[in-house]
Amino acid sequence: MMMKKIETDSAPAAIGPYSQGVAAGDFVFFSGQIPLEPVSGELVPGGIGKQMRQVMANMGAVLAAAGLDFFHVVKTTIYLTDLGDFAVVNGIYGEFFSGTYPARATVQVAALPKGAAIEIEWVAFRG
Repeated sequence: MMMKKIETDSAPAAIGPYSQGVAAGDFVFFSGQIPLEPVSGELVPGGIGKQMRQVMANMGAVLAAAGLDFFHVVKTTIYLTDLGDFAVVNGIYGEFFSGTYPARATVQVAALPKGAAIEIEWVAFRG
């Protein structure tokens, strides 16, 4: 099976030994995105709403680098440092998906890289 690295300067660069995304057959697996501003690499200030919107912008940029969009997303995993943020995150998330929503899990974690409040990883299908 051929694998292809997916990367773009329009989303934050990987902060470790991993790829922004990897295409494998008809599926593309994307590493978690946290709310970093792509150029500065700094965490977006301003609370969970602004952080969630930055994560979704980063997701859109990496999807576009793979020639895909949110329609192609089949599975997401959302990591939150506070499940009390779920309603805000869920509302913004719903702005980006319609029709058949991706399968999803949301979990609370003790901490995320760079002090982020949210991280989302996802899988897309090219078919």
